[in-house]
Amino acid sequence: MRVPSHAINVRLLYVSRAVGPQTTTMTTTILAQAQAHNPAQGITGVLCQGQGFFFQVIEGERSRVNALFRRISADPRHQDVDLLHYEEIHERRFGQWSMALIHLSVDDPMVRLQHPDFDPYSASGTQVMQQVMDLLEAGQPIHMPVA
Repeated sequence: MRVPSHAINVRLLYVSRAVGPQTTTMTTTILAQAQAHNPAQGITGVLCQGQGFFFQVIEGERSRVNALFRRISADPRHQDVDLLHYEEIHERRFGQWSMALIHLSVDDPMVRLQHPDFDPYSASGTQVMQQVMDLLEAGQPIHMPVA
């Protein structure tokens, strides 16, 4: 998806720990909120969930992405929210989804074999972004298309 030239658009990557167990209900609620909110705000991205943490990439107009990140940081379902990467962009990587979901299973070969000690809190933003791209290529994300 090409980004309009008149707006400053960004890509933001953060990590957070789940407060309590990561349940299907929690994830479904997060995705439903993204489906309801993101298209009208021009926000796209991908959410990775598993092993007690989330990491998410959010793309869109700078002030809208920043506002969403502030809401996420205050959301009681997240703790230890940490901004890993923030950049201005000319083109989106995740423009086809209001939010896609990737489950990070302990048994996922990407986690178990290729990244056995992966810790997004100690990795660089570039490393975590590459992990997201690897997971998208290897996995079957649950698509929430842009409305």
